Amino acid sequence: MTLDLILTSAWFLPALFFIVAFAYSSVGLGGGSSYTALMAIVGMSPLAIPIVSLSLNLMVTTISSYNFLRNGHGNIKLILPFLVSSIPMAYLGGSLNIPATVFYWVLLVSLIFVAARIYLLQSTRLRLNLNSFQKIIISLCVGSILGLIAGIVGIGGGIYLVPLIIVLGLGNEKQAAACGAIFVWLNSLAGLASRFQHNVIDLTDYIPLIAAALIGGTAGSFFGSFKATPKVMEKILGIIIIVAIVLLTKKLVNY
Repeated sequence: MTLDLILTSAWFLPALFFIVAFAYSSVGLGGGSSYTALMAIVGMSPLAIPIVSLSLNLMVTTISSYNFLRNGHGNIKLILPFLVSSIPMAYLGGSLNIPATVFYWVLLVSLIFVAARIYLLQSTRLRLNLNSFQKIIISLCVGSILGLIAGIVGIGGGIYLVPLIIVLGLGNEKQAAACGAIFVWLNSLAGLASRFQHNVIDLTDYIPLIAAALIGGTAGSFFGSFKATPKVMEKILGIIIIVAIVLLTKKLVNY
């Protein structure tokens, strides 16, 4: 079977969406960066991709937020500064109508950072002696940048936020995952609200993808909130992202 036949087969995207949703939700994320890349690779409309991706983010992180919060991993003091700055920026990013080529390049750079996060920042920790005010300033700055990227590309931004919380020593792994889930949920909602003012699509056309992501997200968030953080699944996710980077680069070269 050729690569083109695999990419266009009816089961290919739903199967990958299930894996992505399981892996991402297990660490409190929605999977938007990978959904977006996979849909771009198979040639879906750049106008539809962010809407579908943000919708899936919203659905998956609804489940993730519930599972992580009911297990006591939420920390309102940790998440609030990120939300204050990110939500308006996500709304702004969602209102921008950027050319398809720019969209693909922003997505590619985002994926490269995701791969670096998985393979290079696993054990990296910075022991910063920050007071409460300094932590709030850093959180506000990070939130605004991630919110803008989330709105433009159609991701939740949690893929960057979770490791930053851990690396900067702002919270532990479970708190970071809970923070990431809530962050992705609210920023996806803001991005969607902005995009639906300019473009509307029929989400029933994407039921197989939605079902696969919901099943994977339910299983993954349950596993991640009750069990240990699934490092092996994250490595598998990294392989998927690297393949996506290669395929997306090829698409850009031939665009």
